[in-house]
Parts: sequence; structure tokens; C-alpha cells
Amino acid sequence: MFRHSIYRYLVIGGACLTYAACKMPELTGKTENKTVPAQFSNAQDTVSVAGIQWKDYFRDPNLVALIDTALQNNQELNITMQEIEIARNEVRARKGEYLPFVGLRAAADVEKVGRYTSQGAGDATTEIKPGKEMPDPLANYQIAAFATWEADIWHKLHDAKKAAVSRYLSTIEGRNFLVTNLIAEIANSYYELLALDRQLDIVKQNIDIQTNALEIVRLQKDAARVTELAVRKFEAEVLNTKSLQFDIQQQITETENRINFLTGRYPTPVPRNDDTFNSGIPDAVHAGMPSQLLANRPDIKQAELELTAAKLDVQVAKKQFYPSLGISAAIGYEAFNPTYLVKTPKSLLYSLAGDLVAPLVNRNAIKASYISANAKQVQAVYNYERTILNAYVEVANQLAKIGNLEKSYDLKTKQVAALTESITISNDLFKSARADYMEVLMTQRDALESKFELVETQKQRLNAVVNIYQALGGGWK
Repeated sequence: MFRHSIYRYLVIGGACLTYAACKMPELTGKTENKTVPAQFSNAQDTVSVAGIQWKDYFRDPNLVALIDTALQNNQELNITMQEIEIARNEVRARKGEYLPFVGLRAAADVEKVGRYTSQGAGDATTEIKPGKEMPDPLANYQIAAFATWEADIWHKLHDAKKAAVSRYLSTIEGRNFLVTNLIAEIANSYYELLALDRQLDIVKQNIDIQTNALEIVRLQKDAARVTELAVRKFEAEVLNTKSLQFDIQQQITETENRINFLTGRYPTPVPRNDDTFNSGIPDAVHAGMPSQLLANRPDIKQAELELTAAKLDVQVAKKQFYPSLGISAAIGYEAFNPTYLVKTPKSLLYSLAGDLVAPLVNRNAIKASYISANAKQVQAVYNYERTILNAYVEVANQLAKIGNLEKSYDLKTKQVAALTESITISNDLFKSARADYMEVLMTQRDALESKFELVETQKQRLNAVVNIYQALGGGWK
């Protein structure tokens, strides 16, 4: 009889499983495409600068000290470290879900049952000892250990734990990506500071040149060779150039404070080495192969881990359609009198139960979770492919920029040399009355602008060196 009951329950459980498995929605997933071009443009490099430690890539000790301070004190980076800790604890929580839950219970209660009830009538005729009825009111004392456990027969809980592990690892890659961006931002700001220092020096030099030209114009006016208009024009030009000093000084203050903010400290002067502005360009930048981006770029690895977690989420959601097997057990002592509480075996209690539960009717919530998990998995595939594409485009852009800026810098250097020489020529021609004062003014303006453009181009070259290192995934190792 007992064997027949077991068979009957097994048949019912099997039918529930078959029904649940056959009634799942049919979904179409998406497989990620990891294919990338074989090389960047015509580059044949097999070694990438991404493998170089940032302390070796940036040689300026002042810049290295700033980056090192930022990696310790930057608030955003420290916030990310706490997110990693949160993700680690999520893994612990998921791991605990497929282990038995064991607890200890101690209880005491008292109950008064009406005599004219079925239970009261039965208790009245029960004798604990000859000549004694059931105590009224009846107390009850219990101490027991109990355990509950969901048997992970479909590996649903294990998959959930694996998804949590993938997300934990993705937060680590997110932290690495933040480190790469932080290093690049500090380096770019440092080079911007050097460029502003250069521009300030150029303005001061130009003020001296224009002041000398103003004295010449005044002498020419005294000699009645020019009018008061020429003197006023030169005075206005000198005043305009002097005003540029304060604009640049304000930019220097803001750039210093941006660096201080990134390093997690209050405003303070930023030490810097001006020689780095001309010596910070390496002879060559090796980009390696595009396929190396998959291993070097933290954002690509983060997107890949998020995709892995999304795939596991689909499996977890799918297994919600399957029956779940729960097991519960308890063992302890229970008695109506504390003196009987540890009487064995009379006060001993134990239980063992199992239940098999499968969703049969109104499974809309499970279906919705399953469909949403699939949509998020497809979304993660697109995000992963977009991240790879974006990484390749960033590297290709920076490689082209490095080459084009080098050519532009050479031409602008020649332009500055020509215009600097033309200042002397225009002054000599003005003294000999073979050029008017407007030619002198325009020559000085052109020379100042060209020097500013040369400094800006050099800054962009330095930024490109930083950005290619960032685009290739350097800095976090």
C-alpha cells in the first residue's frame, strides 16, 4: 500500500514536470559576434603599449606622484571599491541559498481549551497518572533544532550564484576601467597645465615685444612721421595682450583644482616639470593587434561578464517553470511540564517532510520574468558588440590623430619661425617708413596666434599619446 502511494506521487510529480517543461514560451536568443579586423590600418605591430605599467609609460615624476595619489584618494574610485564589496556579499548570499538553513527554536506557551469542545472533552478523559486528568490550563515547552533545504535538482540556485560571481567580477573590471580613465584624465589635465604655462610665457614675451613697438611708434609720432591714431592702436594692442594673462591664469587655477579634485585633496599648487611638454612624445606607439583589445580593455571584459551573467539569468528564469523540491526536518523535546522536557523517548519529537511544487495555473509572472531575462540577454549581446566596436574606433582614431598631428606640428613650427622673423622685419620696415603701423600690428597678432596654435597642437599630441594608451586598455594592470 505504501509503495503504491509512492508510485502515485512520483507519477503526479512527473506529470507536473512534463506539463511545466512543455508550456514554456519559445524565445529566440542572440549569439555575440567577437570578430574584429586583423589589424589597425596598415600597422603590423604584435606588441601593444597597453602592457606597459603606467609608471613606466609616464616618465615625469610629478605626474607619476599625482596619479599615485589619485589611485589612493580619489572618491569615485573608493565608491567603486564599496560596490565591489557589495557584489562580493551578493555572491555569499547566493551561495547560502542552496545550503540548508538550520536554526534553534525554544518556545513556551499556555493554552486553555473549553471543556465543551471536542478537544476539551477528549482531554478531560485523559489521565497522565492514575486518578489525574489533563492539566488545565495546559502549558507547553519546546526546544528543538530545525532545518529547511531546497534541493537544487535543476541547478537553478547554482546558476544564480554563478551569475552573481560574474557580476562581482564585472565590478572589478569596472573598477579597472575607472582606473584607466582616471589616469588618462589626470595626465591630460597635467599636460593642459603645461600648455597654459607655455601660453602665459608667450603672452609675457609678446607684451615685451609690443611695448618696445609702442615706444618706437611714440618716437615716430614725436618726429611727426605717424599720427596719434597709430599710438592709440598700439596702446590698445598692448592692453589687450595684457588682459590675456588673467584669462590664462584663471584657466591655470581651474586646471590645478581639477587635478586636486581628482587626487582627493583641497586646492593647492600643482608641481610640474615644464621640460616634459617637449619631451613627453615617444618615438613610436605600438598598438598591437585588434584582438588584443578583448583581453586588455576592462570595459570589454566587463561587458563580457555582464553578458555571461545575463545568459545565466535566462537559465534561472527558465528553471522557475520546473518543480522545486523542499525538505524540512526537526528534532528536539516538547512537554507540558519542564520536569518532563528531557525525558527520552517520551518527550522526544522529530519530523521529516518533503514537498514537490510545480507551477500549473497562472504562470504569467514566471513567463514575464523569463521573457524579460531573454530580452536583457539580447541587450547584453548588443552592448558587448558595441563596446568592442567602440574600442576599435577609438584606437583607429587616435592612431590617425597621432600621425596627422605630427605633420601639423612640423608645419606650424615652420610657420611660427617665419612669423617670428617677420616681426623683426616689419619693425625695421616701419622704422624706415617702408611699412605702416597696421602691418606691424597684424604681424604681431599673427605671430602670437601661431605660437598659441603651436602650443595647442603640442598639447593635442601629448593628449593623443595618453588617449591611445587609454584606448588600448593600458594603466589598470
